[in-house]
Amino acid sequence: MLPLSYPTRWRIASIFLLTIVLGAAMAPDIWSWPKPLEPEWLPSDKLLHGLTFAGLAIWYSGQYARRSYGSFAFGLLLFGILIEACQSMVTYRTADTSDLLADVVGIAVGILIAFTGAGGWSLKLESWLKNRVG
Repeated sequence: MLPLSYPTRWRIASIFLLTIVLGAAMAPDIWSWPKPLEPEWLPSDKLLHGLTFAGLAIWYSGQYARRSYGSFAFGLLLFGILIEACQSMVTYRTADTSDLLADVVGIAVGILIAFTGAGGWSLKLESWLKNRVG
């Protein structure tokens, strides 16, 4: 973890974020377009998976050094597998390998964004807040 001023708070926020994502993934499908209205060119479920996992990768790039990107990317892949396994256990959701592929693409996009300057954003945020408050 980067030398953050509040590492425990960042870890708690991370657990909370993952819990929200898992909860949303297990909720009945209200996030996508109604099937008759869904544009063929926009598979909203896959887009949502990709954006979610890109966001998670950017989130973790804020707390961890570049040398850790591979580790948390692997962890996010395992989290995607966990989501699909959980979805296979309920009747109102389905496990789909293309969802997992969308997760991987999202992770890769998030890591690329982190490498282009977003990595370490938590340190920058803490510094900015410290300068504003104190």
